[in-house]
Amino acid sequence: MSRAPLFFAALVVVLSGCTGISQETQAPLDTVVAAPVNEDYLIGTEDILHISVWKDETLTTDAMVRSDGKISVPLINDVPASGLTVLQLKYDITSRLKEYIPGAEVTVVVKEMRSNKVYIQGEVNKPGPQVFNGDLTVIQALSLAGGLTPYAKRSSITILRADGSQLQFNYNDVVRGRRLEQNVVLQRGDTLIVP
Repeated sequence: MSRAPLFFAALVVVLSGCTGISQETQAPLDTVVAAPVNEDYLIGTEDILHISVWKDETLTTDAMVRSDGKISVPLINDVPASGLTVLQLKYDITSRLKEYIPGAEVTVVVKEMRSNKVYIQGEVNKPGPQVFNGDLTVIQALSLAGGLTPYAKRSSITILRADGSQLQFNYNDVVRGRRLEQNVVLQRGDTLIVP
């Protein structure tokens, strides 16, 4: 018997074994990782929350914060969530459940932050809402929007705050290392207008 077929048979066995190992060690692409949140993070509309009750899988659920600011929780129905911190919501759900389950242990995790949005319009490559986790500066937001188009007026960008105030942003200055204080951390609901 020739050595070539034996060599190729051994090679196929080794390669198929390597393929099996790599497939088992890869995480599925659709795995959702809970977003790390600060203690002072305020839950908002469209956020996805994971609520679990220790030793009671029937009460464990994922809930999206509806436009009315509430979530649905098994057994206790609608619970206000928007505007609360994770800790405040945990205590509220725990106190409501204790009426039915004495000693209930509740955990609340922000699974997806969808309410942390800024809106970018005008001369950027991908205008529209941009969801962010953590701190986001003006430069970072413009980067998320695909950068400025060649027609953008780089020295006349306006930031509209939810409270009605306005800030001016000169892209040219900031990228040259001047007047860096303009590169503010954006707040939920800010709108960047790029003329």
